[in-house]
Amino acid sequence: MKIMDTIRSNFAFILGLGALALIRPIMKITGVMDLIGQQFGSILMTLLISLAWLIIVLVRRVPNPIAILVGAGLSYALFAIVLSGILSPILNGELQGPLTNPLALISVFATNAIWGLITGSIAQFLRRKR
Repeated sequence: MKIMDTIRSNFAFILGLGALALIRPIMKITGVMDLIGQQFGSILMTLLISLAWLIIVLVRRVPNPIAILVGAGLSYALFAIVLSGILSPILNGELQGPLTNPLALISVFATNAIWGLITGSIAQFLRRKR
């Protein structure tokens, strides 16, 4: 199956995985991340989300976990940027975050695509080991 066919046929699944990762910024917004420490909490949540993504794609036996998880990373980036654009004026009185800086937009998408690529590569490796 071609990569684009994989993405098209799993589009809702990809968006769902991306939405799952929104737990991290929601924890930050609600102050839960402050309770466990910003740095530790951010790393812990990234690891837990990555583990959840791995388990989900392995259980579902998706045809191309790399494409699926790169898509999940990109969809998360889009969701996080939109969430920031909506909530920062409400919570802080002004627009803040990646929407205020074009280089930050590129960085957010690149970072999350790499996150998906690494996680997808691990899933692909584990799938082949089975």
